Amino acid sequence: MIDRTFCTAPMMDWSDRHCRIFWRQLTQQALLYTEMVTTGALIHGQRERFLQYSGVEHPIALQLGGSNPDELAQCAKFAEDWGYDEVNLNVGCPSDRVQNNMIGACLMAHPELVRDCLKAMRDATSIDVTVKHRIGIDDADSYGQLCDFVGTVAGSGVTTFIVHARKAILQGLSPKENREIPPLRYEDVFRLKRDFPSLEIIINGGISSHEQITGLLKSVDGVMLGREAYHNPGILLEVDQRYYGVTGCDSDKVSALRGLYPYIDEHVAKGAPLNHISRHLLGLFNGQAGARQFRRYLSENAHKAGSGSHTIEEALAKLGQ
Repeated sequence: MIDRTFCTAPMMDWSDRHCRIFWRQLTQQALLYTEMVTTGALIHGQRERFLQYSGVEHPIALQLGGSNPDELAQCAKFAEDWGYDEVNLNVGCPSDRVQNNMIGACLMAHPELVRDCLKAMRDATSIDVTVKHRIGIDDADSYGQLCDFVGTVAGSGVTTFIVHARKAILQGLSPKENREIPPLRYEDVFRLKRDFPSLEIIINGGISSHEQITGLLKSVDGVMLGREAYHNPGILLEVDQRYYGVTGCDSDKVSALRGLYPYIDEHVAKGAPLNHISRHLLGLFNGQAGARQFRRYLSENAHKAGSGSHTIEEALAKLGQ
């Protein structure tokens, strides 16, 4: 059983394996999601590149983008073979690029297809299959239409719905604008939980504090944190104790960061640049004295040959650590 009380969101170009291993220094209990990977990339591309991860990342979920049931079933089996704990279908991304391939939020207009995709995935694997979607798209954004979508999709046997509490506007807004401009409608997600009590409902969108999370958990089964976890990763330090009642990770940011040094040293020993990892660390000390100097030092030095964990230590010196 996966405890989804607290999850980190799948975020393109952000939640890669370097980011996830960093987050694991901050929380050992949260469920981590990969970036979205398309079925075509797995079937026809460099499968190992997209599926590789470290064992420390468990529990971990692979998010897929696609709309062909047979291809999604094949990729769900890949997820199981590679040891992922969950495989998730993206029905929330609003970008033009994925729309053109019938991926993401545009699938909300085709609930029967989403149902068939998820059923095929469930039939192909024994690991958990879940779906992430919006509360609506364009003018199809009434609560009744959302209920119809969830009711149809639940016919697949999937019981975990991760709901971004904004609708997606498929024409005229960028993906970034779609994360900010459509208003949050948390009450629609709360109503889903009341109307579908047997489903596990996870809420996503605009979540930025533990106080807010505590309030949301009174109405839903779990929360998913995206941009706040990335821009202010220190928020993850309290997750294990607050939501799981366990103490597992270091209790301060500096110790957690230093726990990443063996991974950094292994990475740069292969000839890879430090900034593949360090770009995910820049927000760790936001709001603290010296945070700007820390970010600047890493930004100016992490791309240089010979940079490594000692470069992080030099950046920490800018904080007086």
